[in-house]
Amino acid sequence: MGGAVPFKAALTERLALIQPSREQVQRLIAEHPPHLTPGIRELVSYLQERNVQVFLISGGFRSIVEHVASKLNIPLTNVFANKLKFYFNGEYAGFDEMQPTAESGGKGKVIKLLKEKFHFKKILMIGDGATDMEACPPADVFIGFGGNVIRQQVKDNAEWYITDFVELLGELEE
Repeated sequence: MGGAVPFKAALTERLALIQPSREQVQRLIAEHPPHLTPGIRELVSYLQERNVQVFLISGGFRSIVEHVASKLNIPLTNVFANKLKFYFNGEYAGFDEMQPTAESGGKGKVIKLLKEKFHFKKILMIGDGATDMEACPPADVFIGFGGNVIRQQVKDNAEWYITDFVELLGELEE
């Protein structure tokens, strides 16, 4: 997340150590469901009420990110994340390395694809990591977010840095 190691290499190394089974992933989600950062539900609702499409582009895993998307009423077609692969018996079989989010620069590739597919004039990216920041460009604007964890590289290089989604929502409502 800090950008010192290429994302795909870090992901490969971490998963090789963990080797999560399908059952372990399902248990993790059931026992530790993803929590929403305060203010994100209101921000997404505000945008959606104004017909702004919201996408989740994550270096995390689709099986987890989909839970966040459903809590935020974001269509699953608007989720771009890594896919874990499992053998028929549920043992870890790797991850789909063809997903653009599996590599450094992948989030930028997704944004470029979205611009081409939907003809968006402007895309704003909000994120807390190096892979989020490097997606601008092709994103037109990057807002660094430090509400969960502060990464100094992101804080130092983002044109706009926030630690609270309520702050951003307040700016939009003005």
